[in-house]
Amino acid sequence: MEPYPYLQRIAHTLPEMDAPEQLNRVLDELEFLHEALDPELQALATQLIDQVTRRLEAIQGGGAGPYGAHRGGAAPDGPGGETAMNETHRPRKHLGQHFLHDPLAIQRIVDAIAPRPGEPLVEIGPGLGAITVPLLERAQGMEVVEVDRDIVPRLEARCREHGHLVVHRADALSFDFRGLAAEGRRLRVVGNLPYNISTPLLFHLLEAAAVIQDMHFLLQKEIVQRLAAPPGGKDYGRLSVMVQYRCQARHLFDVGPGAFRPPPRVDSAFVRLIPFPEPPLRAVDERWLDRLVRLAFEQRRKTLRNALRGHVETYQLIAAGIDPIRRGETLSVEEFVELANLSRPKAAQA
Repeated sequence: MEPYPYLQRIAHTLPEMDAPEQLNRVLDELEFLHEALDPELQALATQLIDQVTRRLEAIQGGGAGPYGAHRGGAAPDGPGGETAMNETHRPRKHLGQHFLHDPLAIQRIVDAIAPRPGEPLVEIGPGLGAITVPLLERAQGMEVVEVDRDIVPRLEARCREHGHLVVHRADALSFDFRGLAAEGRRLRVVGNLPYNISTPLLFHLLEAAAVIQDMHFLLQKEIVQRLAAPPGGKDYGRLSVMVQYRCQARHLFDVGPGAFRPPPRVDSAFVRLIPFPEPPLRAVDERWLDRLVRLAFEQRRKTLRNALRGHVETYQLIAAGIDPIRRGETLSVEEFVELANLSRPKAAQA
């Protein structure tokens, strides 16, 4: 199948498609093809997936549109309410959608966050409100960041009777979270994050750590293990170092695949991140720290002498109290910071 001619044919014939079986087949083909396309064709495929999904929902009487790029299902509004609502939304594979529906998991998440009235609460990717509604009932007001414009009206309608909701229709990866923090008040950020953007989103949020009180996220369990990993193990890496430089990380509990519809192939976990008011040991140049850590883990089986060759001299490793034959995975966060401060490039010091 040649991708471009196929996408062209779907675009031209879509207005004539009116059989759910045919639309479902096309949707399967598009989602299967999506991951193998170059960025330009991927954008076209994404548009077609949206159009096919909307047409399918219009034919089936499903309503306003798909869930979008975030995994948040709807919590029950009554007998069968959550199931009925989720069944009108076909999970979209290329967006990694797994709708949270387990009321016990939802309750544990909300209890762990424990919002209080008046706190500046921000949720990333609310979907149709699986955790938004119970959070809103406790906090009485909150803000959410949602990339999918199609689900916003349904989210607003569902939350209307539960508290004051402010919706920002934006991509969380480029959203200015600092702009939400009023003077003297730090944000509480929560979310059931899509696996495919969780790591870059965490790094984006770290840039706003100064205005964040805490973060609670449901993530792939493997990512949570990396966030909280101590030095010396296979889970310890760049993400571990850079998050632990900024935050205290605590793995709270696991959530099994059965809590989602459809169930993912991996376990999930809930994590709490509490940014330090000031890092225990501050890097003079945080960009150099990030680059140094990246270099140390790019070829993690190499000794630091070899992994950092051309960037850090052997005498600088020794001055930092680090044996040059150690590997990056054995260094603590404090040792990375000390080495970064001692090896900062001269151009950056000028």
